[in-house]
Amino acid sequence: MTSTHAAQPLLIALDIDGTILHHDGHLAPRVADAIRALESVPQVTVVIATGRSLEATLPVMDALGLCTQGRAAVCSNGAVTLEIDEDTQEGYRLVDVVTFDPGPAIELVRREMPQALIAVEDVGVGFKVSMNFPHGELWGQETVVPLEELAAKPVTRVTFRDPYATSEEFSRLVERIGLHGVSYAVGYSAWLDLAPEGVSKASGLELVRRSLGIQPHRTVAVGDQRNDVEMLQWAALGVAMGQAPPEVVAAADEQTATVEEDGLAVVLDRVLAEWV
Repeated sequence: MTSTHAAQPLLIALDIDGTILHHDGHLAPRVADAIRALESVPQVTVVIATGRSLEATLPVMDALGLCTQGRAAVCSNGAVTLEIDEDTQEGYRLVDVVTFDPGPAIELVRREMPQALIAVEDVGVGFKVSMNFPHGELWGQETVVPLEELAAKPVTRVTFRDPYATSEEFSRLVERIGLHGVSYAVGYSAWLDLAPEGVSKASGLELVRRSLGIQPHRTVAVGDQRNDVEMLQWAALGVAMGQAPPEVVAAADEQTATVEEDGLAVVLDRVLAEWV
């Protein structure tokens, strides 16, 4: 990377769970230091891109010193894009919110997997749920409502969770029933996220990239799960974490070490040396 290239603005998009944080929520000091080192460079912008709700995203940004005025973040797998705004009561403003009708998908999955828990996102509040999810899995207020209320209004996301199934069973279910008019991602556990059709972390990041005036060839993304595939393909350099499933690795340009081995820090140290 020449000095001419290095002087150009650079966008670094980072997934949270399994990339920045261990699956138990632990933040490794080496990873935190690597993020802060890049963030201290004037032409670098670190953007969180996560499947988490905004309520679950903001504490991680705060811990990393990323809750700075005007910084964007992509939440809910691309359905919600926000900017930090210290002049508002909430501390942020919504830049883009994309919704869809959850009714058909809820009916379809309920018919095939009636025991599955269902949550629909209530942006800025938390989730409306069919039954309480296992402790710690959802952030924000969790309100149990009738099934009809879950499907009553357009939403940014629907989540299905079966504590007794595997991610492979959820993947087979999706393949068998077909889901139209939505984007979907199966998590590392029996967790299925539905978003508006065409919406992904990549679509949210493209909105951010354009608003910042950063060139497409000056983008880096790091992630570890199926909801990161579009983001890794979108970036000029897409890096899969060491524990990523094969289809995620296939979508990336390269693979780093696992989250337990501070794989994100390995990538970011190299980006700092070669891209900045």
